[in-house]
Amino acid sequence: MSTLVTLPYWEYTAVLFALLYLVLAIKEHNGCWAFGFLSTFMYAAMYWQGALFVEALLHGYYMLMSFVGWWMWRQGFNNNKLPICSWPLKLHMLLVFVAASLAIMVALLAKVAGYYIQVAYIDFLTVFFSILATYLLVNKVLENWLYWIVINTATMYLLLVKGYYATLLLSVVYTLMACWGYKCWYESYEYRQGKSLGKL
Repeated sequence: MSTLVTLPYWEYTAVLFALLYLVLAIKEHNGCWAFGFLSTFMYAAMYWQGALFVEALLHGYYMLMSFVGWWMWRQGFNNNKLPICSWPLKLHMLLVFVAASLAIMVALLAKVAGYYIQVAYIDFLTVFFSILATYLLVNKVLENWLYWIVINTATMYLLLVKGYYATLLLSVVYTLMACWGYKCWYESYEYRQGKSLGKL
């Protein structure tokens, strides 16, 4: 297994599954979670093998949320399709404050403990906001795509600093897909809202 993980085809396959996951998620297809699980499992194994334990644990969270997302999207409300919703700005401001505060505290604790990295704050901010954005995606909150746009942009900077240029290109693709995701979900949300108003 350890030898298999180090092969380039392992990473390429994980990327392919990740792209399929995104396309299906944008289309609100429940099958996205199967590809999401496979991709995150492969990334978790790859990161663990490379001793990138924080990233491996984050992908372990993604794996868990793949099961939660599959169940949520499958069940919905009263066994109907889970609808796209939008949360109020005040709630998002609260969530951003909490996530940012936790990220900064953990980064400070990591530095005190001797775990210092060049971009510690941005690194931990992307981790905590990725956790939050995944939770929003599972609940089909429209604004999750806006979070991912910001997260992917920040990740581009990290990858540029660390010299991972191929993955940097992939992050650009993810950002463009997140923009597409927001557009598609916004149109679906507006259509549903219009139908609901039409029934009143």
